[in-house]
Amino acid sequence: MNPPTGRQHAPEPVPSTGIATLDDLREHLQWAVELEHATLPPYLCALYSLDPERNPEAVEAVAGVFIEEMLHLVLAANLLNAVGGSPRLDAPELLPPHPRRLPHGDASLELSLLPFGDAALDMFLRLEQPAPPGAPAEGDRYETIGQFYDAIEAGLRGLCDRLGEAEVFSGDPARQLHAGHFAHTAGRMIEVTGLASALAALEEIVEEGEGTSRGAVWDGDPDVHHPDRDEVAHYYRFQELRAGRRYRRGDTPASGPTGEPLGVDFAGVLPMRPNPKVADHVPGSEIRAAQEEFNRTYCTLLHLLEQAFNGSPRLIAVAVASMYQLKAQAQALMRMPDGDGTTAGPTFEYVPPEERGWSAGAEPQRVDVLPHGPYLVRGGIPLRRKRKIVSAENNALTWQTGDALPTEPVYALCRCGHSRSKPFCDGTHALIGFDGTENADVRPYEELQHVHDGVDISAQRVGELCIHAAFCIGRTRPIAEMLAETGDSDVRSNIMGRIEHCPSGSYSYALRRGGETIEPDLPPAIAVLEEEDGLASALWVTGGVPVHRADGRPLETRNRVTLCRCGQSAGKPLCDGTHRKIDFREEAPGPAGGTAAAQGEAT
Repeated sequence: MNPPTGRQHAPEPVPSTGIATLDDLREHLQWAVELEHATLPPYLCALYSLDPERNPEAVEAVAGVFIEEMLHLVLAANLLNAVGGSPRLDAPELLPPHPRRLPHGDASLELSLLPFGDAALDMFLRLEQPAPPGAPAEGDRYETIGQFYDAIEAGLRGLCDRLGEAEVFSGDPARQLHAGHFAHTAGRMIEVTGLASALAALEEIVEEGEGTSRGAVWDGDPDVHHPDRDEVAHYYRFQELRAGRRYRRGDTPASGPTGEPLGVDFAGVLPMRPNPKVADHVPGSEIRAAQEEFNRTYCTLLHLLEQAFNGSPRLIAVAVASMYQLKAQAQALMRMPDGDGTTAGPTFEYVPPEERGWSAGAEPQRVDVLPHGPYLVRGGIPLRRKRKIVSAENNALTWQTGDALPTEPVYALCRCGHSRSKPFCDGTHALIGFDGTENADVRPYEELQHVHDGVDISAQRVGELCIHAAFCIGRTRPIAEMLAETGDSDVRSNIMGRIEHCPSGSYSYALRRGGETIEPDLPPAIAVLEEEDGLASALWVTGGVPVHRADGRPLETRNRVTLCRCGQSAGKPLCDGTHRKIDFREEAPGPAGGTAAAQGEAT
């Protein structure tokens, strides 16, 4: 074979940023997701240690930074989704022990769990430190966050030049979160669809941390707590807290803040033990139990965020609502004495899904009840409305199936009864302090049933499951009385039809006592029930879809199960017909209930 002729092209050198391929870019954007997440636990510890009455301005400053870091996390996820990646958050590597290194950062970028004070401010100033003028882009072991994002920008530009913008931005646009999903910040919530929007998202992240034009104090956005005034970037916000004075127009990084005083009471801080760990306390102790509960809640937040970033963006409202539980749990911990004049604190340690209680089920299609929260529906289970059809005498006749409701791969259904986006959850349960304590009887149907025999039919009933849909009541009398006449096949057929329309399965039947129960052929689905006169009823789960309680115990898997959605059943999560007593109604679907304000209140 003759040797090839012509000039050989040398392989293109890998850019110094380490981003030469789309896989490199996706890897670095996953690092960005991990970086933005890593800032959250330290900011939350400092925030929750502050006495809001003695330090209202410090609370506003740290809460504002946290809210914007949440925005940065969402923007990083949008960037990764835009280039065909899949953001990961619910993973043990995202919660290594503290103190810890910032993911892929310089060794000096160390994060600890500390109460607010000089040590925490030193850490935050190092974390948010602006890149020096002319600093090189650094894709790994970066000295500043700005240099890391410069590397991502360079990688994006280079790949678009070589491969074309359409090849780089190949992700599903439906995965993008927008302002309608996340409206908790004065910053810009940017959907990433191409190079221009990607660069705008990177600019938003860097400017909120370092300031506009890499050297200006201001971040270009209005103050999240005071929209009438401009906001300084994170680094300079911590400079204000350190100096006890605000920046004003004309101030520069060199001048420092010269504006009005900013009051900080360093004594008005709960003395949380630095870098606490669950292993510091014996199993079963009060502090350890509270820390473990916090960690389960935090990992639930990570799980919800990961689902929101991977095709179910409406879950962001549920994730934000879980911040209320985190806040209450963290503040309770910080009031528990932990020796040497310190208090306990949250540990932010990873809890595997099988140890979280509510997520113990492994079935691909299932309903998980979240603690004091909504029903989380997995596996693309169809959702429809069903309306009860009644006779002129108001006797229940049948169910009319309506159109399918649009859903995401994982969706959350309201359990508290107060969402303004019914049947979907909008996070209102957290605003109202919904008590979702479950006390349904978990004994199997066979143990609870009462059996009544007729001719060639044996009717079985569990009264605890009844939702009073009234299909068991004939035109003149109930099924229990009609059984005496089941020698008449028409009566027997009428009873069978009525039992098959019972949504809860409170009534079932066999052809003889002890025989095989005969069930209607119902598909795996969830129906939003409406009864006579527009009365809102239960959620009807059919087709043997498993339901797992928030404490991890499964309900008996049955062909028909009805779940409470008015929030007031005495047998949660099952419906007990209370919706009829309280005349529960479903308002017309509207905007999410209060979620724009929820983030600020939750932090």
